[in-house]
Amino acid sequence: MSYVYLAIAIVAELIGTSLLKASEGFTKLLPTAGVILFFICAFFFMSLSLKTIPLNIAYAIWSGLGTVATVIISILIWKEKVTVGSIIGISLIVIGVVVLNMFGPGQSEASDNSEYQVNQP
Repeated sequence: MSYVYLAIAIVAELIGTSLLKASEGFTKLLPTAGVILFFICAFFFMSLSLKTIPLNIAYAIWSGLGTVATVIISILIWKEKVTVGSIIGISLIVIGVVVLNMFGPGQSEASDNSEYQVNQP
């Protein structure tokens, strides 16, 4: 369930970021309200995911997927251009997320994350 919470957090952050662009420097009321709402939602669900997912893993997934999805959104919705340099940089971020998830610190905790779970009655 924690990875579902993390996915919800990522989607909310992506919507909030897109609305941040649409708010035009917080000069448009509805997009600005959406930014606040979706970022609150993003951080709430991120905090729920951190009950069982180690922070370094959760944040690597959050930032990696968020970066790639934001680039795709910026190209498709906002018609922004990407350069070879940005494609290389984004690729390195994705590679880093994969490496961190496979071999990085926290892998021993990911398989035994009892210390991250909250005791419930």
